[in-house]
Amino acid sequence: AFQNKLEPLAIAEFWWGKSPKKEIRKQGYFYPACKTKCEPILNHMLKGLDVMPNIIQVQPKKEIELVYEDDFIAIINKPSNLLSVPGKTTKDSVALRMRNKFPKSTGPIIVHRLDRSTSGLMIIAKSVEAYHSLQNQFAKHSIKKTYVAILDGVVDSDSGVIDLPLRVDIENRPSQLVCFEHGKNAVTHWQVMERSNNQTRIIFQPITGRTHQLRVHAAHSLGLNIPILGDDLYGNPKSRLHLHAESLSFSHPITNKEMYFKVLADF
Repeated sequence: AFQNKLEPLAIAEFWWGKSPKKEIRKQGYFYPACKTKCEPILNHMLKGLDVMPNIIQVQPKKEIELVYEDDFIAIINKPSNLLSVPGKTTKDSVALRMRNKFPKSTGPIIVHRLDRSTSGLMIIAKSVEAYHSLQNQFAKHSIKKTYVAILDGVVDSDSGVIDLPLRVDIENRPSQLVCFEHGKNAVTHWQVMERSNNQTRIIFQPITGRTHQLRVHAAHSLGLNIPILGDDLYGNPKSRLHLHAESLSFSHPITNKEMYFKVLADF
């Protein structure tokens, strides 16, 4: 088609039939071109054509809300569609903005990450000592986090635990696969808050912190089998991913005082 001067409109995978065991594929859903094979070819074919931009990636610049600050840490509310750390093509990130905001900070600023599409609470370390203390708490799973999400469908049960090991899809980064042979342990507790309009508002409490853990555990056929609303990788894209890191509890890295923060989602 390309050699015969026909203009491509789009390329995507339309899935029909049973879901595979590893990948997340829902009947009737379209999935974007894979990162390593089809997408590079597509970029070449679409060069010079008027193509609609990706609604997930093209977003107005949003400010980071400062929730709490002292001499050692800061708590921020990250907006959706902002990277935690700089990417290959995008430098704007939480790390860059916080380094500019706290120029006297020492050591790594970022203690943990949220996906680009996920909004919510993050801990910022302003000193090396604070960073190492918080990293140790994360390693021991003593830092407790809860997320709120809206699922694009109705969950029948009221609560449960999802235990599905995950690994990166090497040919389609950053997508993740469920893999019982090579995957890393990933456990999520969940509880339904509300069902309405053929959607489910749910609370997630991740025990581990794997990449895209909540998104995969929600969408996979062996998990809740319902993707998070607006998920551009594992569901149907909308203006944003409806996933928000709502609360954090941990010990202050210097004073050992118990700290708790909660910021409600804007959806």
